[in-house]
Amino acid sequence: MRAVIQRVYDASVTVDTTIVGSIDTGLLVYLGVGKGDSVEQLKWLCEKIPKIRCFRDENGKMKAEVKQVGGKILLVSQFTLLANLRKGNRPSYDDAADPAIAQAMYDQAFDLFRDQGIEVAGGVFGGHMHVSYTNDGPVTFTLDA
Repeated sequence: MRAVIQRVYDASVTVDTTIVGSIDTGLLVYLGVGKGDSVEQLKWLCEKIPKIRCFRDENGKMKAEVKQVGGKILLVSQFTLLANLRKGNRPSYDDAADPAIAQAMYDQAFDLFRDQGIEVAGGVFGGHMHVSYTNDGPVTFTLDA
C-alpha cells in the first residue's frame, strides 16, 4: 500500500466537468492498494496520515497536524502508484490489487479517517479524474504500509 500525501491550500477532483470532491486547507492523499495489502496496513496508514505534523503552528514551525489547523483530506484512488517501471517503457501494474479489493479498501479509508473526526472528500474509484490543487510549500510525502 502506498500513499502520496501533499499539503495543500485547496484541492478538487472533477469527473466529466462535475466537481465530485473538494477541500480547502488540508491534505491531498493519493492511495494505491497493492496485491496482498491488508486491512491492518490500511488502518495503520489511515491513523498515521492525520498525525503527520506538516502544518505550521503559531510560531511558523511544521508542528501541527491536519486537525489542529481545521484541515480536511481529499482522498483519491490511484493504482498507478503501484506501477513497476524497471523493465521496458510500458508500466506494469501486476503489483496493483484487484479492483474489487482496492475499492473496498479505498471505501474503508473514508470511514477510518471520519472515525478520527476528520472531514474527508474523494474522487470516483476507477473514474477518469482531473485533480487540481495548490500545493502548500511544496510539501509532499510518500508513505508505504
